[in-house]
Amino acid sequence: MPLSDLLKATFLAISALFPIVNPLAGSPIFLSLTNEYTRADRHSLSRRIGVNSFFLLIGSYLVGSHILSFFGISLPVVQVGGGLVVISTGWSILQRGADDGERKEVRQSIQPKDPSRLAFYPFTLPLTVGPGSISVAITLGANAPLAYPGNGSAVVGTLIGSAVVALSVYLCYGFADRLARILGPTGMTVIARLSSFLLVCIGVQILWNGISTLIAGLHLRTS
Repeated sequence: MPLSDLLKATFLAISALFPIVNPLAGSPIFLSLTNEYTRADRHSLSRRIGVNSFFLLIGSYLVGSHILSFFGISLPVVQVGGGLVVISTGWSILQRGADDGERKEVRQSIQPKDPSRLAFYPFTLPLTVGPGSISVAITLGANAPLAYPGNGSAVVGTLIGSAVVALSVYLCYGFADRLARILGPTGMTVIARLSSFLLVCIGVQILWNGISTLIAGLHLRTS
């Protein structure tokens, strides 16, 4: 397992998943939804959300492409479709902010309850790991065999990257009150914009991988 491939896969997973999970943008909403909880309850809840997010991302990465294969969807088509989803999501974040409408609906529907009852739904799904994040994880899983043939760098790198993202969820949510004071609204906006631009670039790369494979297959059929 080459170290360069491992580092590349880890960076790709973090770069693709972090902007769309976007715990920095979700932390103020998490704070507003849990302002009646004690700090200990908030830390416990954020830890559960981080663990849930990790397993949800890894499950989508490992199993999602096999489910698509079961339905007869080819890998290049998954790359094209996933790349378009990533580009669309990144562009939407760049223009308007990530999942603002969805998160506002979640905020309006939540009532103060036992924190453990809210850990998975709605705090993990869809507030933290929504359909966009799951689509990105599936796309990464579908793209891995072409990017890193014959070694486990992609899987290990994605495990590490997902763990880093999950840890960032725990830190951003668990210390949301301090983070909001340090960064302020302007700082959070800047981070969201830079992350969304990187997400668009990753989407273009994934899209191009799928298109180039389809074009190469077309040439083979016509030759």
